[in-house]
Amino acid sequence: MLFMDFFLSVICMILLIICVLIGVAFLTLLE
Repeated sequence: MLFMDFFLSVICMILLIICVLIGVAFLTLLE
């Protein structure tokens, strides 16, 4: 159970980083 919670938190963190990178790339393309 503890391993699953750790796995889900890692997935959420990776998704958050990907969203931030996409947002930064989008803003740089708009300028």
